Amino acid sequence: MKIAYFDCFAGASGDMILGALMDAGLPADTLKTELDKLGLTHYDLQLKKVLKRGIGGSQAVVIVDEDHHGHHHRHLSHIREIISTSTLDEAVKAESIRIFQRLAEAEAKVHRTSIEKIHFHEVGAMDAIIDVVGAVAGFAALGIQKICCSPMHLGTGTVKCAHGVLPVPAPATAELVKGFPVYSTGVEGELLTPTGAAILTTLASTFGPMPPMSVQKIGYGAGTTDPSLPNFLRVSIGAAPEDIADCEIEHAAVIETNIDDMNPQIYDHVIAKILEMGAMDIYLTPVQMKKNRSGTLLTVICDPQAVNKFADFLLRETTTIGMRWRIENRLKAIRLIKKLDTRFGPVRFKYARLGNETVNITPEYDDCKRIALENKIPLKEVMAELNSLSRN
Repeated sequence: MKIAYFDCFAGASGDMILGALMDAGLPADTLKTELDKLGLTHYDLQLKKVLKRGIGGSQAVVIVDEDHHGHHHRHLSHIREIISTSTLDEAVKAESIRIFQRLAEAEAKVHRTSIEKIHFHEVGAMDAIIDVVGAVAGFAALGIQKICCSPMHLGTGTVKCAHGVLPVPAPATAELVKGFPVYSTGVEGELLTPTGAAILTTLASTFGPMPPMSVQKIGYGAGTTDPSLPNFLRVSIGAAPEDIADCEIEHAAVIETNIDDMNPQIYDHVIAKILEMGAMDIYLTPVQMKKNRSGTLLTVICDPQAVNKFADFLLRETTTIGMRWRIENRLKAIRLIKKLDTRFGPVRFKYARLGNETVNITPEYDDCKRIALENKIPLKEVMAELNSLSRN
């Protein structure tokens, strides 16, 4: 599987994504050939080699004939028509339209109107059409099968646009990144633009640290401003290691806290509620703490976007006054649940697969427990019989 990982240490924009892809090996002629399929005229796409704070990269420059395109106010329906009637591959068309759909929804939310009434300004101008379609077509041309992204650096302060001076992140950007990991270090200016946010939040499947991969190419896409850090978007392109290529690769948040002053009976309630809230797992580990106190390390594994929910619960329901959390890579076999007929009736079995190979079959514990209670049979005998059945 070919992976592209975007490191948004200086934010991202549409032209930075294009520049990064070309710097990583996407031929300019290939990109221009794809863009020609849109049937648009009176523009040019150029690639400039630049050096920013000692780092070399590429800047994609879209030059638009303002006399020809400047008076065009494009609605979502116009952009859909341009893309859908082009000769681009169907998959490129669909992904490009999906990105503009999200842009329109964000703008409509900000302006309190419908998506079809939105007049695209920064996000719908000619250069944004080139950025969005060029990025999607570029991924396809490079054979990218999975896009991953770091947390996105927003910037701070204000930005000038068609509506005047707006706060950073711009309102449309703020809508687009809801539910995704973002941060700001106080760098002045707009680092993440609506177009960049729309492309990455629509196409990236994971957000967090770089996934396990063998990096083959690295590209730096330059922005047009000069903030207090190198204004580049870095993309690393490579492949998943062969020995884990058949696994599902994702990120999980790990929350930990040490507790030494809580009634142990409370853990029963905490564990039940944490699992009910949708955690992947929760477990307790005995630890020896300072001043020779015995304590418990409580660990919760959950979706990265649910960290705040679980942290709030732990602060309210336990005696902890603080916790640590981090994002870790997670590999897992493909999991399927199948019902098999047994002498006890239908029983759920969990299948773990690597590619086309089944590597483990386990009867569902809750079903085994129910059967043992209903039939007054020792649980270990029920599990042994069902495990034997699964191997036949």
